Amino acid sequence: MSIVRNKTFSITKKVRRMTILWRYFIFVAGLLLFGACQQKEAMNSVKKEDHVNLVKLKNHTKEFRQEIIKLNPNVYVAVGFDGSNTSMIIGEDGVIIIDALRSLGAAEKVAEAFRKICPKPVKAVIYTHGHEDHTGGTSAFTQGNNKIPVIAREGFKKELQEKSPVRRILQKRNERQFGRVLPKEQIINRGVAPGYTSKDRVGKGYIKPTRVFKDSLTIQIAGIPIHLYAANGETNDALFVWCPKYKSLFTGDNYYKAFPNLYAIRGSRYRDIESWGNMVLKMSTFPSTSLIPGHTRPLKGKENIHKNLTNYATAILSVYHQTIDAMNEGYTLQETVDRVQLADSLKEQSNLQEFYGSVAWGVRSIYTHYVGWFDGNPTNLYPLTEKKEAQKMISLAGGASKTFDKFDKAYQQEEYQWALQLSDYLIITKYKVAEVTKIQIKCLRALASQQLNAPARNYYLSCAEELNTKQ
Repeated sequence: MSIVRNKTFSITKKVRRMTILWRYFIFVAGLLLFGACQQKEAMNSVKKEDHVNLVKLKNHTKEFRQEIIKLNPNVYVAVGFDGSNTSMIIGEDGVIIIDALRSLGAAEKVAEAFRKICPKPVKAVIYTHGHEDHTGGTSAFTQGNNKIPVIAREGFKKELQEKSPVRRILQKRNERQFGRVLPKEQIINRGVAPGYTSKDRVGKGYIKPTRVFKDSLTIQIAGIPIHLYAANGETNDALFVWCPKYKSLFTGDNYYKAFPNLYAIRGSRYRDIESWGNMVLKMSTFPSTSLIPGHTRPLKGKENIHKNLTNYATAILSVYHQTIDAMNEGYTLQETVDRVQLADSLKEQSNLQEFYGSVAWGVRSIYTHYVGWFDGNPTNLYPLTEKKEAQKMISLAGGASKTFDKFDKAYQQEEYQWALQLSDYLIITKYKVAEVTKIQIKCLRALASQQLNAPARNYYLSCAEELNTKQ
């Protein structure tokens, strides 16, 4: 009897110990799980804005879904086949093509699809402006018929990068802005175009204009009255097309569903921003029921089109006039950038999200256009060289080692822009270049993850890839 009791007692003690150990294990596991959840929640909280921006940018990709859209029985637009749109107006005895994509391969696919819709011959091609993504595939539509008129504005293509003495650096920056060499897994979109576009015979179908005009041109093509209007904006050779019979307005790149690219970070001459805004206002006065932009999907409905064009023009002119006012009040360039903002009512508009252009970039462009590089601050008349400034800033921070620590701390605290600026000082003075570069790459990728603006995102990622390749 006593033996049984002892055994029972022994078993009970083991059970109690196991129970205590099990409870302890559950408690510790709970703490660890709670900690992990707290850490995950904190990370999600920190990256919430990044996530929202990336989701918005990814959702914007639907604007480039490949499709030939029928706006009415006589007007069609091909979206998503290349970096821009191309359109077809069906006339009595032929068709009119407006813009011709970038790659000949992509243009051939659209031309074939258009011919299935309407086998009538092409009677004219109209270029809304000279950018290669609107002119590179023309021969796919003309099919060797050199008698087909190709219409554009005077001064066509005169200011494009292929004619620039600094073409080499412009091409490099072009690659970065559009993410042309990024790995496919990093590509989302280009703000107003798909993230990846055809490389099949890029520009090989270009045909020079055979007819140009200065201010406006009214012409009958295939029995259809067509009105062309000069419209300085994204380029100084831009025009828009009005087809009154079908109440269709073709805006070229002076309108698309994103805040306009008042300045291109790939490098471009000044874009006449005041004219741009005024031309969009002018377009808003036409009673159009179909609006076909140079990029993104078309709009339908008179009221919808009027609203979109009006808020677009208002935003452009607001940035322009705010910048001019700030300059006249004596603000420096950076002060002006910090000061100019869109009204909340405009910021909320779906066609003014900064997927492609940036208010800040537009402000910088206006400012430097009117007064050049000098912002009025005498400190900037003869600034220190980059190397001297870096040396003095590092000395001020207590030396290179302490500057590196501050740089690393900034990165750890997710102050990526500040870390990137500190990294420049360290790189210029050649301090721990390999280590600095590794963190610099992380900063660039982190900044990219925060971007709603596709060109900025692509530029950050492209530079990170370039640095990573050199490592």
